[in-house]
Amino acid sequence: MNAAELLVRCLENEGVEYVFGIPGEETIDLNEAIANSDSITFVPTRHEQGAAFMANAYGRVTGRPGVCLGTLGPGSTNLATGVADAFLDLAPMVALTGQAPLAQMHKQSHQYIDVMRMLRPVTKWNARVHDPATVPEEVRKAFAVAAQEKPGATHLELPMDVMRAEAAGTPLRRTPGPRSAPLEEEIARAVDLIRAAEHPVVLAGNGVVRQHAAPALRDLCDSSGLGVINTFMSKGVMEHGSGCSLFTAGLARREYLRGLLGTVDLVVCVGYDLIEWSPQAWNPDGDLDIVCVDTVPAEIDAHYVPRVQLIGDIASSVLRLAALLEPRQVPTATRKYEALLDRALRSGAGEPADPATPQAALLAMREAMDRGDVLISDVGAHKLWVARFWPTYEPNTVLMSNGASSMGFALPAGIAVALEARDHRRVVTLSGDGGFLMNIQELETAKRLGVRLTNIVWTDGAYGVIEVHQRRAFGHVSGTRFGNPDFVALADAFGVAGFRASTAAEVPGALRSGLAHEGTSVVEIAIDARENDRLADDLSELVARGR
Repeated sequence: MNAAELLVRCLENEGVEYVFGIPGEETIDLNEAIANSDSITFVPTRHEQGAAFMANAYGRVTGRPGVCLGTLGPGSTNLATGVADAFLDLAPMVALTGQAPLAQMHKQSHQYIDVMRMLRPVTKWNARVHDPATVPEEVRKAFAVAAQEKPGATHLELPMDVMRAEAAGTPLRRTPGPRSAPLEEEIARAVDLIRAAEHPVVLAGNGVVRQHAAPALRDLCDSSGLGVINTFMSKGVMEHGSGCSLFTAGLARREYLRGLLGTVDLVVCVGYDLIEWSPQAWNPDGDLDIVCVDTVPAEIDAHYVPRVQLIGDIASSVLRLAALLEPRQVPTATRKYEALLDRALRSGAGEPADPATPQAALLAMREAMDRGDVLISDVGAHKLWVARFWPTYEPNTVLMSNGASSMGFALPAGIAVALEARDHRRVVTLSGDGGFLMNIQELETAKRLGVRLTNIVWTDGAYGVIEVHQRRAFGHVSGTRFGNPDFVALADAFGVAGFRASTAAEVPGALRSGLAHEGTSVVEIAIDARENDRLADDLSELVARGR
């Protein structure tokens, strides 16, 4: 047995199902070992960035580290964006990279770069396998660190000569992570603060999704009457229309202070990560009382100084609060937020003969999809429309790149989620024409794998979010316009189904055709991008127009 074969045995021990990547000369021993595995499937992708996004999304929806593989040099540099995305969005991932033999690392050599140093800022831990004997320890540590709160990306560098060397050893036993709970006196302090507050609110973050704590949070809000603001990453932790779900926040601007947050005197942050929404945006003076409910102590920030921290299993902490808090009446004005935002969405329908407005397209998508279907948003103006307006009913039914905000995320991520969608849920990606073409090559991967995946592309021939900012700052746009291929013909060239809606009236039919298709499809929807300027309006104005 060589070290590559031992490493694959360790991956099997970790429950790895897929390794996404591109083989290289320096990884041929590892790829051969994977090919001989009975439980691991190697998924060849068309670009290493796509492989990293697939591993990223796999980690998010399963809670187990996704695995991606690239060779040395450009193979490793191509992985970097997806690794950074997982690091910033706290998605468990293990990245594997091939490398030149150890004897070549002290000097200039073909394709050699210091990948360890390159990936260090965007990984929780990374290491080079110097000795075949350390493979079981290093693999176990890579997976343990990637999965432990708060999760993220780890990296193992695999020199070619080490992987070919003889190895002896067995995988290390996996042990469950420790569980902790806050002290009773800390629970009591939190309860006292919530009781004393006149206008408390819950800010729910990504940790609620990662920790499967949504049922506990719903129990808390049903029993106490507390209203919940969710971040982009925690859409669905409260069921849309539940009465306690308020709105989605996460834009950097301080607009929310003109409305509900201008009256709040206590924020109960549950599973909230500062990267989701800077506390300076919602607590600019740093004077709000804060209760932090999380798995690890709060990040140090002048605008985020909790009065009490409940550190431990999030669901357990939330259920303790639910058991001790009395019901309180959510103000009527607060309860209206979702209804008014729904009305604002429906008010922007536009004319049937014109290109669809973002509101009309989003509404048609929501009506065509089931509540349990998964929507994966790429980055662009459409992401902001989804974040603000998309009615969501369950956790992990909306995925997006938020911390790094990486364009090109949706299509590869959709492939990974579709591979895992064993309960027959439909998986839909939404991209702009800018982001979709960044990883368009993965349509071939989707076709080859035979996944059922509907890719919706909003086309307007521009980088829309940048244009909104340019118009606000300078009164004009520059450097944002581009041309597009015929997306239906392009889909056909990849051997997948293509559909088009050039007018608002054609959108429902095109969506029905795309969603009904058993394989991979592309649905192009022409969008009236003028409505994107409304994304610059603050929440109170959007709500006022919906009255």
